[in-house]
Amino acid sequence: MHGTRTSQAARRLPAVGAAVALAAGMLVTLTAPAAHAAAGAALPFTSVEAETATTNGTRIGPDYTQGTLASEASGRQAVRLSAGQRVEFTAPRAANAVNLSYNVPDGQSGTLNVYVNGVKLDKTLAVTSKYSYVDTGWIAGAKTHHFYDNARLLLGRNVQAGDKIAVEAANVQVTVDVADFEQVAAAAAQPAGSVSVTSKGADPSGQGDSTQAFRDAINAAQGGVVWIPPGDYRLTSSLGGVQNVTLQGAGSWYSVVHSSSFINQGSSAGNVHLKDFAVIGEVTERNDSSPDNFVNGSLGPNSSVSGMWIQHLKCGLWLTGTNDNLVVENNRILDTTADGLNLNGNAKGVKVRGNFLRNQGDDSLAMWSLNAPDSNSSFENNTISQPNLANGIAIYGGTDITVRNNLISDTNALGSGIAISNQKFMDPFNPLAGTITVAGNTLVRTGAINPNWGHPMGALRVDSYDSAINATVNITDTTITDSPYSAFEFVSGGGTGNPVRNVTVNGATVKNTGTVVVQAETQGAATFRNVTATGVGVAGIYNCPYPANSGSFALTDGGGNSGWNTTWSDCSSWPQPGQGNPDPDPNRNLAKGRPATATGSQDVYTPGKAVDGDANSYWESANNAFPQSLTVDLGSSQSVRRLVLKLPPSSAWGARTQTVAVLGSGDGSTYTTVAGAQGYRFDPATGNTVTVTLPSGTNLRYLRLTVTGNTGWPAAQFSEVEAYATP
Repeated sequence: MHGTRTSQAARRLPAVGAAVALAAGMLVTLTAPAAHAAAGAALPFTSVEAETATTNGTRIGPDYTQGTLASEASGRQAVRLSAGQRVEFTAPRAANAVNLSYNVPDGQSGTLNVYVNGVKLDKTLAVTSKYSYVDTGWIAGAKTHHFYDNARLLLGRNVQAGDKIAVEAANVQVTVDVADFEQVAAAAAQPAGSVSVTSKGADPSGQGDSTQAFRDAINAAQGGVVWIPPGDYRLTSSLGGVQNVTLQGAGSWYSVVHSSSFINQGSSAGNVHLKDFAVIGEVTERNDSSPDNFVNGSLGPNSSVSGMWIQHLKCGLWLTGTNDNLVVENNRILDTTADGLNLNGNAKGVKVRGNFLRNQGDDSLAMWSLNAPDSNSSFENNTISQPNLANGIAIYGGTDITVRNNLISDTNALGSGIAISNQKFMDPFNPLAGTITVAGNTLVRTGAINPNWGHPMGALRVDSYDSAINATVNITDTTITDSPYSAFEFVSGGGTGNPVRNVTVNGATVKNTGTVVVQAETQGAATFRNVTATGVGVAGIYNCPYPANSGSFALTDGGGNSGWNTTWSDCSSWPQPGQGNPDPDPNRNLAKGRPATATGSQDVYTPGKAVDGDANSYWESANNAFPQSLTVDLGSSQSVRRLVLKLPPSSAWGARTQTVAVLGSGDGSTYTTVAGAQGYRFDPATGNTVTVTLPSGTNLRYLRLTVTGNTGWPAAQFSEVEAYATP
């Protein structure tokens, strides 16, 4: 899901990592990255990264820069092969099939030769750029993306753990990312009493159009099973009116339907069960006005999707209407140009579990509560890799939603590993409500630069984009590893400062964040308990709510936290990965951009105008109501020796005297007088500026100016309140 977002500030964080190439003229074994024990799906295959294998090709990466080939790779690394070069994998398990994630240059196609223990197979693996290099210029911040594709091959023989399987570029440059090794069971037999599509005229060679044969079989099998035997079946238009029927294949490696829009229907009586076959499309671009999806619309209540291989479509499942109690489990969804699955409102009791998703062009799994809320639904034990233009999992509104025990890795641009958000995209939208449970998830190398914001998105993001978050959000037992930027982000992505409330983070292990553990960019509050961090790149906390006058974000220490108690010192700049927290400029204005509040304000002359760095804008209190106070939260206890108070420098502002007292507080509730009430003369002849010297040893977090008189106007007025540590 994508929308337009106002830039928060001009602060910009450069993307990390330059591509590192390792060339070799001989076979070399490349160092493996650290393994991650994690949640996720119980998968029928074992993956091996190309960069851990033996090769005479060139390793690329690691790289986190949007638009680069390495940045979209699993592990942010891959191996580039020129013609004649190879990468040799050691089989991690018994297998008779391999699926390969790869890239070839735009506009090219070719083949990979395959070797088992040094013996070249008669079979080759076809590779193509046809489904890669997707452009979505209407999505702000997007670049050409979706570089990788997946190709699979039944080897025709069994290999054992420890055997050597090599792929060799035959006639085109190929970048190899990861190989999945699988022991595929024999094709299943036809269930008794089922109606075979071939009995209705379907062509298993893929030459003829089998659309009508599928429709006839579905009509004949009402209440029973439609059997899809091994073979390739071509459908030229969508199926509709599918209800009270099971469509079953001999296995997703054997029964293959070629269709770019398999089921398209607005409603169904339900009891639809799709299982154990593949649907592979021919979608090469993203066209959001076309239903180029495996399922578009409704399967109806009490339906299921299981054991499917879904590839080369726009979306796997775009679900609207009634899908109560739908179960989507143990499927593979690969190479979609948009979402893997989207519950597009009104989903009740839907369970999405045990699925594997790779290379989505938008959110891999999403709930979007448009028209009616998604409720009591869950994403559990899914494994997600390489969403390349959005989030791994996104929850946009909804009531009583659960995200549990998922493994998400390698988000690229415009997304986090998990996003809990009130971004509506359009109305009528139903914001987050009830209890949102985010539990037991593992996020690896997630979070990315958002080019529209000019700064990063965290591995796990809570986003009050279009409205305040008032639901209870419980984030428990989270593991975040190697995030290139931050671990937990709290933000109002629309730039309006909507609050994030009622968040508890209980039990988290954070390792090797590029910048900070907590990235707080909006007003609100969260409680942290038993959160441990190691290898923090810059500082524990970035706490700089935007806009500057929108309020503060309170972090409550619930106990058991360690390794992240430092705070980034300069809200005018973004921390860069690994730079360390710099010593602050001793001459900086401590009040600039900090949250400001007041006892009252007149019209548009709000408190934030006094700390925005612009002497031509100003705060004005309620009129004829002295005393009036302005309070600035400096973020932490600071030594303050000098204040500079300003009014607009224009000569239109006549000279005046304001009677001002200076007070300070460490906790925002108990204040003591720092400098007693005194008249200060503001005169345009001297820039309408006065300086207040404070006693040595003055330390405060909350700076309060109380005004009891103004000879030029019956209100308190400041265009800038500046605070300095130097006399």
